[in-house]
Amino acid sequence: MKKLIFIVLLFCGFTAFSSVPVDMSKVRSLYKEAVKSEDSCKELVAISSGPNEKNNPLMLGYKGSGTMLMAKHVFNPFTKMSYFKKGKQMLEKAIELDENNIELRFLRFNAQTNMPSFLGYNSSIENDKKFLLNRFSQITEGRLKEFVLEGLKNSKYLTENEKYQLK
Repeated sequence: MKKLIFIVLLFCGFTAFSSVPVDMSKVRSLYKEAVKSEDSCKELVAISSGPNEKNNPLMLGYKGSGTMLMAKHVFNPFTKMSYFKKGKQMLEKAIELDENNIELRFLRFNAQTNMPSFLGYNSSIENDKKFLLNRFSQITEGRLKEFVLEGLKNSKYLTENEKYQLK
């Protein structure tokens, strides 16, 4: 009986501390670097995987984004498509879990506006753009606001007037 109680307590202890705090500045930095660097892409997927993605839609979204970006770093078209599909599925699941998360919607907007059109992953561009423009002023975290602002100002899907209004 003592062994059973010990095992249950041990298991509860592991699950209670299984979520590792993540430095979001590092995650966002890796995301930006992942476009050019396969190592950064792999690190992004690793840092957002495991216990961090289980109960955290944002980490699942970054894992999905990183997985999609891995397609840029491989040559085989089948492997590219596999990374794209897996990543897309993770990002969409994350948004399904937390559809009002500005950062997740930005990740999808950024992915859809930078993917080749033949992939057909572009159905939410206008919806996400409106969502981001309407809620941008509600972002209170300074680093997140800078991150989203930089991405939106570099987007060809925003008019000059829309870019100007973002402050």
